[in-house]
Amino acid sequence: MEMTTNAINWFEIPVDEFDRAKLFYSRIFDYEMPTMDMGPIRMGFLLFEQGKGVGGAIVKGDGILPARTGTLVYLNAGDDLSAVLMRVDDAGGKVLRGKTRVAPGMGDYGRCRVSGGNRGAMHPKK
Repeated sequence: MEMTTNAINWFEIPVDEFDRAKLFYSRIFDYEMPTMDMGPIRMGFLLFEQGKGVGGAIVKGDGILPARTGTLVYLNAGDDLSAVLMRVDDAGGKVLRGKTRVAPGMGDYGRCRVSGGNRGAMHPKK
C-alpha cells in the first residue's frame, strides 16, 4: 500500500439518542449541526472542509450503539481547546481530563464523556 496523507478518511460516532447528541455537539462546537437521513440511518455532520479534510458524523440506526471503550477519535477543537472543553458540562457531558499537554511541541488535548455514553477527545487545530 502507498503512503497516505491521513490514516482515516471518514469516521462515525454511534449515538443512541440522536437529538440529544446533535444538541451536545452543536453546543460544544458552537454551530448548528446539519443532518441527513441515509436510508435507515440518521446522520449529523461534524464541521470539516469538504474535499480537503477528514470528515465524520454522529449516526443512529439499528445495531449502532455508543460505547465507553474501543476506538477513541480526537475531534478538532479549532484554535481554542479551552473554549470547547468549557462547554462540555453545560451541554450534558462531563470533562474527564481538562486541557493537558501531550508533550513539548505536540500541543494539548482533553477528554470527556459525551452526552449519551460515548467517550470523546479533542485536540486543537494544528
